[in-house]
This record gives sequence, C-alpha cells and structure tokens, in this order.
Amino acid sequence: MTPRSLVPAFLAELPWRIIMLVLAISGFGLIVLYSAAGGSLTPWAASQGIKLIAFLGMALALSRVPEDWWRNAAFPAYTLIILGLLAVEVFGFVGGGSQRWLDLGFIRLQPSEFMKLAIILTLARFYELLPAGEIRSWTAIWPGLAAIGVPAALVMLQPDLGTALMITAGGITVMFLAGLPLRLFLGGAGALVVIAPLAFFFALHDYQRNRVLIFMNPESDPLGTGYHISQSKIAIGSGGIFGKGFLNGTQSHLDYLPEGHTDFVFATMAEEWGLMGGCALILGFVLLTRWGINISLRAQSRFARLTAAGLSATIFFYVAINLSMVMGLAPVVGIPLPLVSFGGSAMLTVMLCIGILMSLDRASRKTTGFG
Repeated sequence: MTPRSLVPAFLAELPWRIIMLVLAISGFGLIVLYSAAGGSLTPWAASQGIKLIAFLGMALALSRVPEDWWRNAAFPAYTLIILGLLAVEVFGFVGGGSQRWLDLGFIRLQPSEFMKLAIILTLARFYELLPAGEIRSWTAIWPGLAAIGVPAALVMLQPDLGTALMITAGGITVMFLAGLPLRLFLGGAGALVVIAPLAFFFALHDYQRNRVLIFMNPESDPLGTGYHISQSKIAIGSGGIFGKGFLNGTQSHLDYLPEGHTDFVFATMAEEWGLMGGCALILGFVLLTRWGINISLRAQSRFARLTAAGLSATIFFYVAINLSMVMGLAPVVGIPLPLVSFGGSAMLTVMLCIGILMSLDRASRKTTGFG
C-alpha cells in the first residue's frame, strides 16, 4: 500500500500545486494588508482571510462541475447578466458616485463583475458552434462585436471604465484566438486612434478625463488629481531592491499613499519588500497565468481551448493593468490587484476563473487518460 493510496480519491485529484500557489499569493497579500493596517488584523487582513477561505472553497467546488455544464450555461448566463446590468440602470444602488450594484437586502451584487467571465464563455460557445468555413466572414464578426459592445456600454453608463475595459479586452482576446482575420483587429486599432479623441471629450466623465491628463503629466497637479500616482511612485522607488522591511513602510503608515490597501496595494508592498518582493509576486502571477494557458493547449474541445485562454487573459489583464496603473504607465482606472488588494469583487472574479480552469483541466485529463 503506497502513501498515495491512503489519500481519499477526491483529495488526490485536486491540483495541489495551483492551490498552494494561490495560497502563497493570497497569503502574501494578507501580510501586506496586516502591515498596511499598522500591524493589525483589523480592519482588512482578517476580513480578507475569511473571503479567501470561502472563495477558495467555492473554486474547489466549481472544479467538480463537468465541462458540458459551462458550455450549456454560457448563453443563459450572458442573458441573465445583461438583465442585471439593465436592472442596475433602473434601480441600482448608488455608492461613491457610481451606480454599479443591485441591493438584494442580504447582499449587494455587482453584475458587471460576472460579465467578465460570461463574455468569455459566451464567445467561446459561439465560435465553437460557428462552422469553420464562416470564421472569416461577417457572420463571425458582428455577433462578437455586439456581444462585447452591449455590456461594455451598459457598464460605461454606471460609470466604470476599468470594468468596461476588462470586458472588452477579454472578449477581443477570444475573438482573436478564434481565428478571425487579422485585418479586423488592425482596422479596429486604426479606428480606435480616430475615435479616442472623440471619446475623450464626449464619452468620458470629468474625473475620467482628469485621470488621463494626469497620467500624461502627474507633476502638473501633485497635490490634487496627480496625488495618487505621485505618492505611488515615491513608495515604490523608496523601497529600493530589498525594501524598508516589514512594518517599516512610511508612505502607507503615515497615510501619504491613498488606497494603499486596495488599488495601490502593490506600492504598499514594494515599499516594504522592495524590488525582490515585487518580482516574487509578479512571478506568482506569471505561473498562475502559465498554468491557465497550458490548460488551453491541452484542451480537447474548441470551447475549452477558447475559454481557458480567455480566463487566463482575464487574470493577466487584472495584473497588467493594475501594475501599469500604480507605476504611472497607464491612467488610474480602478482595477485592483487580484488576490492581494482588499475587497471581494476582484478575488471573487479570479477565484471563479480558477475554479472553471480547474474544471476544464480535470475534464481534459480524463479525456486524455491522465490524472
């Protein structure tokens, strides 16, 4: 009798390497939140830890869901979330100047978060059903653009530029990987160059336009709208290679760094853990994304390949946009660092991605005879 045979089958089948990787990233995040609160579990670290346990349990439960369930749920889920976004516009809860939530009494639900996943499942299912001979025709193009454009427009009305960008980026990634003609994306990039100035003046709200202007020149208003980026750069730069040491950060502890536990948590971390800590955290996300891409490469069905690639891209976009934002390489659009920033929305979305990826991985291993 081998030690492996003593372990229950359902435990032996779990992807322990990924579970440990997720726990390592999230655990590091809890340490950063503990420090951001001045060496206290409250108000952030303890609450985040509870969410982590609950959402990881949810992801493990989703890993047992058959692939066909995700395939059959794609279109109904998309329709239901669109109805939710419309409901937000009619009687959504307003908080912080934005109307993004549905107040159900026992919970405030943000439908736009679920659309980040639904758009990927929907487009993956659509391009799986589409005959191969039509993939380069207009029939393959306009439904995908409409499926992305409708929810993105509804989210922009809330207003929530960051989430709208995430929905669009995830959807465009699936369309690209589905094999649509390259000229479509080159034409879209050209159109974006033309439309961007018009959108800047007529589609964005005042605070969103200020974010773009400050991104281009944060020193123009260092104590006003450029304060976040300026202080974030100071925190990251002052950490040096090895950081100031755990609990020794000054930018966050002295409240110079706004949102040091949410959107700018990477700056809080970099000040205390330095370049080495930042590289270790980025490496963790690289390994997580690489795992998702490998699932896509091993998948046996077109739906699973596109879904796994799209979900991996979603995790990548979360990290890339947040890091670009806190380093002053992109405008501040309110995208948190998943598994690290305080809050449940981003963690829920990424854990849903991980749960579905584990489900697709399990299905592909059974099909090929591994695991």
